[in-house]
Amino acid sequence: MMAGTPIVEDETPPTRDITYYISDGNTVLQVENTLFRVHRSMLVKDKSTFDSMFSLDAYTQNTEDVYAPSNFTEGECDENPIRLHGDKADEFRALAWALYSLPAEIAVSMTIQANDLQLIHLARIAHKYQFRSTEMWALSALTQFHSNSPASGGGSPPVQNLVQITELSILCEYEPLRNAAVAKWNRLLGEGRAVAVAIGVAERLNLRKLLGLAYYSMMLKGREVWDSDPQLNARQRVRLLSGHYNLIKLCEDLPNTPPRLTHDSSCIRKGKCKNAFGALWKLVFTTKEGGLVGQVMKLQSADLLAKVMLAESVVRAYVEGNIPQLDLSSVEGAGEVQMHEKCLPIALAAAQDKVKEVQEHLVEWFSDVV
Repeated sequence: MMAGTPIVEDETPPTRDITYYISDGNTVLQVENTLFRVHRSMLVKDKSTFDSMFSLDAYTQNTEDVYAPSNFTEGECDENPIRLHGDKADEFRALAWALYSLPAEIAVSMTIQANDLQLIHLARIAHKYQFRSTEMWALSALTQFHSNSPASGGGSPPVQNLVQITELSILCEYEPLRNAAVAKWNRLLGEGRAVAVAIGVAERLNLRKLLGLAYYSMMLKGREVWDSDPQLNARQRVRLLSGHYNLIKLCEDLPNTPPRLTHDSSCIRKGKCKNAFGALWKLVFTTKEGGLVGQVMKLQSADLLAKVMLAESVVRAYVEGNIPQLDLSSVEGAGEVQMHEKCLPIALAAAQDKVKEVQEHLVEWFSDVV
């Protein structure tokens, strides 16, 4: 040994798992620094990867040189366990729980808040080792819970759990869980929570609609918040500046760019009907005395999504006759203003489509170039 070379101490010996080091098990596995002793027959269920692994081991043993020294086969004892690299002890413990528990035991233990992370561990390792039915059961259980529970309050998972659930839904290509996870993120963003985390997750997993909403939520917090948030990098701050500029320009153009209106076949004055809808749309956003939007609430100059959502609600109220008759003739360039009765529902659908369009395209306005 060269002088000055530090002596590397032996690693801490692995410890036996309290629950799943089963005395009459016939296969020892080491995951991280924990030993599990389980029955090989349990691991080969569902035609998992272990089935192929053990079949290959059996073939190798049968073709070995008969004069080779007699050693313990891998997995037969604590000194020579099967090592599962890249896995976590909690993940394998969750797999053993699923393989050994009776249905009644699983039902009793599934107070999901306590087992949310356990199901995440289970689905991940079941996916890796191709326990297909176990994987689908865990994904379905996670989806059911996260589709029915609120995003805030006692039923909410920790943000880190939600990150793992989102990653899991992409890893397993399980759309129902992805949709449930994105819905949770949307609610958190609506509350102004975990916004920078959502940006990071959405960028890494290429969830474009969520990414647009996350950038939008951060933009509304203001530049002082962007600049002081340690979870944001320089490129993300540039995107926020770009989005702020682009959305202000869009909001300025909004009064003069009503949604495209098609007409009912019975409408014979399409030009005047179109002008009436344009006048209604412009009245909502007019800066004179704040317009209808300004009368209801004070919105940020770049808050495009809130403005079109509020415009949709005003159009709905107008169509359904729930607001006083508006004087559209006062709008510049309106002319004779009256919409055809059968075009009113079409106008509402156009306003609703405008909201969806903004939601879908938010991310495109947060480019890397100001």
